[in-house]
Amino acid sequence: MSAQPNSPIGVFDSGVGGLSVLRAIRRVLPGESAIYFGDQIHIPYGPRPMEQIRRYSETITKFLLRQQAKIIVVACNTASAAALKDLRAHFPEIQFVGMEPAVKPAAERTQTGRVGVLATPATFQGALYASVVERFATGVELFQNTCPGLVQQVELGNLEGKETRQILESALYPMLEKNIDTVVLGCTHYPFVIPMIEQIVGENVRVIDPAPAVAKQTQRLLEAGGLVNPASAGGVLTLFTSGDVKSLQSLLPVLLGESADMTHVEWIGETHIQQTGDSTTPTQA
Repeated sequence: MSAQPNSPIGVFDSGVGGLSVLRAIRRVLPGESAIYFGDQIHIPYGPRPMEQIRRYSETITKFLLRQQAKIIVVACNTASAAALKDLRAHFPEIQFVGMEPAVKPAAERTQTGRVGVLATPATFQGALYASVVERFATGVELFQNTCPGLVQQVELGNLEGKETRQILESALYPMLEKNIDTVVLGCTHYPFVIPMIEQIVGENVRVIDPAPAVAKQTQRLLEAGGLVNPASAGGVLTLFTSGDVKSLQSLLPVLLGESADMTHVEWIGETHIQQTGDSTTPTQA
């Protein structure tokens, strides 16, 4: 079945991080329905082998295509680094939008020539990051940190706690000592703690969230393919998680600003996903 304008946008991530991208897409394209897959049973992706992340990403893509997704947003920097090239080769019938660290806009805007990058180990090790640095970071000094434990704190909804602050301070204080004036967020979980990052770095340091640019690219590709839903509002949102349904449901109002129907799925090995029938419907206030 070919994609239709009223087909949904497919979005996936290792957990809740991709909700930062989905939130931006919902703002730009409020008439679009969307399906979100959070692979919380396997979080975090960052330390996992690249080949395993590729298998997960391919299986999730097949699941989203069974849900009739018309475009797929890989709302995970780690999965984009590990799998995006292969996904495009294996599924040429559908457009993919991936994440890449926003090194280019950071390099264009920095005044000190010193930029901090926060990302996962797999993102830093991937060819995509190396390519971005080679193309756009000439003459710019980059300072990197993997923020160990930060993804898990965001998954817990701990956006303002002591543990989260300690992780961010450990990453950012050495960068500030190097006179950075820009921070690039290279993981989709990290935008949820932008308020705390801004508290730590101060008003003279720019923080770059890539989600709005990804949402705009999604819009451009849908327009180019004649796949924009003509509705101006009211797109339906459906979520799937391989983790705990009730836990994710409780985080949605905070992370996404809205609630949605949610269904639990189970992995069968690394190559198949099936729905279990466990689901929640948001309660109305």
